[in-house]
Amino acid sequence: MGRMQNKLAFWFLLPSALVLLGVVAYPFFFNVWISLTNWNMFHFRDPEFIGVTHYLRLFSEPDFYRIFGKTLAWTVINLIFHFTLGLGAALLLNQKLPGRNLYRALLILPWAMPQYISALTWRGMFNVEYGAVNILLSKIGVDAVPWFSSEFWAFMAPVITNIWLGFPFVMVIALGGLQSIPEELYEAARIDGAGPVRRFFNITLPMLKPVLMPALVLGTIWTFNNLNVIWLVTDQGLPADKTHILVTYVYKAAFMYYRYGYAAAFSVFIFLVLVFIVKGYNRAAQEEAY
Repeated sequence: MGRMQNKLAFWFLLPSALVLLGVVAYPFFFNVWISLTNWNMFHFRDPEFIGVTHYLRLFSEPDFYRIFGKTLAWTVINLIFHFTLGLGAALLLNQKLPGRNLYRALLILPWAMPQYISALTWRGMFNVEYGAVNILLSKIGVDAVPWFSSEFWAFMAPVITNIWLGFPFVMVIALGGLQSIPEELYEAARIDGAGPVRRFFNITLPMLKPVLMPALVLGTIWTFNNLNVIWLVTDQGLPADKTHILVTYVYKAAFMYYRYGYAAAFSVFIFLVLVFIVKGYNRAAQEEAY
C-alpha cells in the first residue's frame, strides 16, 4: 500500500517537476555554459569555450566595484525605508481611525499599479523644468534639483520612486501580522506598567518577526534585481551610465552591446551574491530560534 502511494505521489509531482526542469534548471545551466564561452555578435553561431575568462575580466574592471557598491547601497536604502514606512503605516492603520479602509486602499495603490507605468510617471515628475517635483520644491523656496544631470540626484530619483512603490508590500504583510496578535498580551503588558515603546519591542516586533523575515528575504531579492525602476526612471542609466546597478548593467551588456558571455558571467555572480545573502538570513534566523 505504501509503495503504491509513493508511485501515485511521483506521478502527481512529475508534471510540475518537468515544468521546473524546463523553465528553471535548463535556463540556469545554459546560462552557466554561456558564461564560459565567447558568445557575442561576432561568434553567435560558433561560440568557443574560454573557461573563466569572463569572470576574471569581471573582477578586473574598475567599474565593477563602483556598480557593486551602488547596488548594495540601492538595496540597503530601499529596504530601510520599505520596512520603516511600511511598519509605521501598518501600526497606524491597525488603530481605530475614521476612514481606515479608504486609507488602506489608497496606500496599496502604488504596489498594485504596474511598475513600468509608475516608473515612467515618476520620470516625468522628475523633469527639471516641467516636473511636478521641482514645481513643488519651488513653491517652498527650494531651487530646482538637477535630477538627471548629477550622479547623486540621478541615483536618488529611482530610490525615491522605489521607496514609494515598495513600502505598501511591507505594510500589507505587517498589517496582517498585527491583526493576528492577541489583544490579551497588550492588556497584560499595560497592567504590568509597560509603555508603548516597551510593548512594541517586547510584544509587537517579536510577534511580527515570523512574517517580516520572509518579507525581508523577498524584498532583498526583488530590490537587488529591480531592473524596471532604475532603467526607466534614469532613461537607461543617465547621466553617462553612472546610475547602473548590477542587473541594469547586465541588461545593457547583453541586449545593447550583445556581450552574451560576459553578461551571463555577470548574472551568475548576481545569483551567487543573492544565495550568500539568503544563507545569511537563514543562519541569523536559526541562531535567533536557538
